[in-house]
Order: sequence, then structure tokens, then C-alpha cells
Amino acid sequence: MKKQYKDQLNKVKEAARNLSSIHQDTINNTLMALAGVVRSSSREILTANKKDLDKMSIYDPKYDRLLLSEERIEGIASDIENVVQLPSPLGKILSEKSLDNGLGIKKLSVPLGTIGIIYEARPNVTLDVFALCFKSGNACVLKGGSDADNSNRFLVSIIQETLKQNAINPDIIQLLPAEREAATALMNAQGFVDVLIPRGSQNLIKTVRENSSIPVIETGAGIVHTYFDKYADLEKGKRIVYNAKTRRVSVCNALDCLIIHQDRINDLAEIVRRLQDKKVEIYADQPAFDAIQGKYPQPLLHRATEESYGTEFLSHKLAIKTADHFQDALNHIYQYSSKHSEAIISENKNRVNRFCTQVDAAAVYANTSTAFTDGAQFGLGAEIGISTQKLHARGPMALEALTSYKWVIRSEGKIRD
Repeated sequence: MKKQYKDQLNKVKEAARNLSSIHQDTINNTLMALAGVVRSSSREILTANKKDLDKMSIYDPKYDRLLLSEERIEGIASDIENVVQLPSPLGKILSEKSLDNGLGIKKLSVPLGTIGIIYEARPNVTLDVFALCFKSGNACVLKGGSDADNSNRFLVSIIQETLKQNAINPDIIQLLPAEREAATALMNAQGFVDVLIPRGSQNLIKTVRENSSIPVIETGAGIVHTYFDKYADLEKGKRIVYNAKTRRVSVCNALDCLIIHQDRINDLAEIVRRLQDKKVEIYADQPAFDAIQGKYPQPLLHRATEESYGTEFLSHKLAIKTADHFQDALNHIYQYSSKHSEAIISENKNRVNRFCTQVDAAAVYANTSTAFTDGAQFGLGAEIGISTQKLHARGPMALEALTSYKWVIRSEGKIRD
């Protein structure tokens, strides 16, 4: 391991030791101060971000994730303030009991420790991660991609300066160099980092999962389906599909595949009509293709292939699959889902209940856009990622997911026979 990496990891390890002694009022005041600095530094943030944007093609699916704006910066500052308003997840008594053997046992929530994040082209993650880690008593080591390095470095600099001004060791957050070698070092930072969370493409997550010697919480790719049932309301369906696909195409909760019951195939042209305004390219199976041919712009309409399904597009592309029966829709989702977010549009309560029960995903929706899979939208303040695994955390991960627990045992001098 390079000396530079080891020095940074040592710094965060030492700084993390004193986090538990910082009062929650100090943490909250510091975060409020940071939100103010983010707002007042908006121009400088955008300047740093533009340096990154200038190196990326506007047609790259990651461009929208990388892009910051006045509106997005305000949203980030507001998310930090939302975190402040949340109760501390630390020191909660999860269970308490007195045993016949004279032991008094408490189970208390505690921080995970030092959290490593490897992420791509998402400068907002820098601030979201810090706010959540700091509030939950965790230190953090960040490894961003080269595509967002200017943005990330400036954001970390204002975080560290805000910490200094509030008499807190700025080394509780460290940003490793953007080079790939730093990611390898972080994946093998035993003794320095307690848990690693990758955020980015399927390839990034797969690489971290297969190569990390540190426990990993996967924030999986979002291959998202919405099923338009035989008993669906057309007006609801039109709004939901449009929102889920076009609100922000580069995020993990964006719609990738619309499944439609064969009995409603004649409504398909109306369901997808507004998508042409956003120049959404459609990859349709034969029945769906026949239903909208001549009713959707020809340059934007393609025949689906096997590769059209099970793909996280992160762009203005949408696959369409026709389901002969309700079970066919469930089977398609079972085969291609990444277990992130799945939705049904139906007025049939029995089918809605079956869908919500049988579909295995972190978030399952009924008559609702999948665009809501987001920590802030779930009332969590912000998120550190969307976990698609089942151990420890699932779905939007916020403060509660960044804690573990310990047992505290008291007695009056008890010894074991």
C-alpha cells in the first residue's frame, strides 16, 4: 500500500476514536453550518463541477449524475438540514432485561465505525455520505471517480474547513486520490475500515464484491419494471410511466422495462405517447411493436432483443414486454429483476396484494412511480445508497442502517459457576 494511502487511513483511524465524545448538539450545529457554507459556496462548487463536466461528453449517461446546478446544490443543503432534524440513532436501548442469574443486559445501538465509499460521477454523494456518517458517529473514507475529482475535492475541502471552525478534527473524512490503485487499497484496508459501500455501475459493484477483503454492503444496480395490469387505470398509468421513465433517466430508480397485459395492448400507444416529447427510444417485443408502429416516431421505435431485458439503461431508453397473463409478468420480473424497485398499476386489489407479496425487491410499489425510491422521499433525510441485499440493510440506507449494536452487562459482582 502506498505511503500516501496509509497516512490518510491512519489519520481517519485516529480521528474516529474521538467521535463518540462529540455531543449531538455540536454535531447538529456543525451540520447546519455546513449547509450554510454549501449555499454560500455555490458559485465555487459550480466552477469546480464545470471542470469535470468539460471532460465528459454530454451524451454520456453519467453526465446527468455528475451535473450540479443551483437547484441541486440547494437540494443537497436542504438534505443536510433534514438530517439534522432526525433523532440520533446512537445509544438507543434496543432491548433490556434482567435475568435470574443476576445479570442486567442492555442491547445498545452504536456506530459501524469507519465507512469506506467507492463511487462514480456523483458529487452529491460526498456531502450526503458525510452528513449521514457524522450524524451517526461514523468516520468516512471516500474514493470518488476521476470524472468527478474536481467537484469532490472542493466539497471535501469545505467540509474539512467547517469541521475545523467547529473545533472538530477534520480527519474524520478523507478523500483518497481518484486513481484506481486507491480503490484497491481501500478494498484491502483491514484494520482501518469496518465496512465498504460501493455506489455506481454493475461493474463497479461486482468488482468491489469480488475483490474486497472488508465486509461489503451492496447498493445494487436498478433494473426497474412497471407492470400495467389488465385492470389498470389508464390515466394513472400514463402519469406513472412518464414520471418513472423521464423524471431523471440517470438514477437507479428510473423505469427500464414496461410490462403490459395483452388485453390492454391497444392502450399502449396512449400510455407511451408523451415519452416521444423526451425522445425516449423504445425497444418493444412483437405485440407491443405492432401496437404502436405508426403511432410512435419511427426513428425512436426498435424491435426488442434478448439484451433489451435485464438492462439498466440510465438513459432515454425503455424496453416493453407483453405479458399473456398476470403470472407471466411475475415470471419476467423474477428472471430479470435486480431486486431494487418494482411496480404494479392495477385496480384489482387481489392482484395488487399478490404482486406486493410475491415480488422480491427492496421497494415494491402499487399505483405509484418508482421514482420515490430515495432516502429523502422515504423520510430518512438523505441516503448513503439503495441496498439490494438482505443482510443488515435493505432499500434506502440512512442513519439507522449505519449503526450496529453492542451488549452492555452489569451485575453486583456476579461470577459464573
